[in-house]
Amino acid sequence: MNTSPLAGEPRPIELWRRLAWPWAAFWLLMLAVGMQESLWSGELQFWRTLVNTVTSALGATVLVALQTRRINRRNHLLNQPLKWFLRAWAWMPLQLVIYVASIYGLRLGIYALAGSRYRHGPWGEVFAYDATAFVEFYVLFGGIIFGVQSYGAWAAERVRSAQQANLARQAQLAQLTQQLQPHFLFNALNTISSLIHSNPDSADRLLTRLATLLRAATDASQRPEQSLADELTLLHAYADIMTQRFADRVRITWDVDAAAPGCPVPTLGLQPLLENCFRHVVERRSALTHIAIRARHDTGTLQIEIEDDGETQRLPDTRGVGLGNLEGRLQSLYGTQANLALQLRPGGGLIVRVTLPCAH
Repeated sequence: MNTSPLAGEPRPIELWRRLAWPWAAFWLLMLAVGMQESLWSGELQFWRTLVNTVTSALGATVLVALQTRRINRRNHLLNQPLKWFLRAWAWMPLQLVIYVASIYGLRLGIYALAGSRYRHGPWGEVFAYDATAFVEFYVLFGGIIFGVQSYGAWAAERVRSAQQANLARQAQLAQLTQQLQPHFLFNALNTISSLIHSNPDSADRLLTRLATLLRAATDASQRPEQSLADELTLLHAYADIMTQRFADRVRITWDVDAAAPGCPVPTLGLQPLLENCFRHVVERRSALTHIAIRARHDTGTLQIEIEDDGETQRLPDTRGVGLGNLEGRLQSLYGTQANLALQLRPGGGLIVRVTLPCAH
């Protein structure tokens, strides 16, 4: 789970806005209870009850503020409630001592300024009573926060899933209208047709590759992610068709780390990157173009590079439909953990680098 706040996850200030009225109502209720106890004792002293309640409310509010400042840092443990609560309660003993000392220090000071004496029972009994109330409050508030954060994470996941499905559908349309556009299909079929009689085995292999690409494009909305191994199968299918068409003008090398194929990647996310190499480099020059495809897995990160040695000397001012769509899918799937970067290759050409999280 992404540790940064997502749409739908309450940030600390938003959480305070949601809980402000219930929080105020709770302490008004505590004030009313204190007044009732004072009446039952036959000694109604409004200002003493008010001071006691206000100091407790102030101490509790400071405690809650400290707890909520770092609330989103525990979001990755929401699916492990025991660890979440242990992390949330780690500082409870120290906070208990500070809380009790603070509120009684405030009460003693306020009573002294009012020229009165703060009456209380033996300190051991006082501490035991307030410690019990503190722990009960701490546990109750922790449960409320856990519930609010869990609901926020669930809502955020629903929003993200909807975004992923929408972007996958857009990707499917982009693949059918751009990556697998009519002129590509015509050229691919024309290449296959030219091989039917002279090299039927190659024609059959390329026809199978084309069917693989078409099936993947229509299934993209149902499977927005797949393993790099499956994605490379599609990329090889596209590369086989294109290298057959430009047999004397392109050479592709593959350098994939042994630990990389199991990492998840967006379905049909790499094909538009390779297609750009053919559209903007191979088709526009007669010299041999070398395309290098690399994938490396290191310390929880997958890095994929597609490099060409074309004549590009400056980075493009804008991203095309394919790159823009891929950036949107990366953001939806992985948030700030993924990015797409363009880099000029020394001597000419372009390097497209995709960085993704991979925990395996």
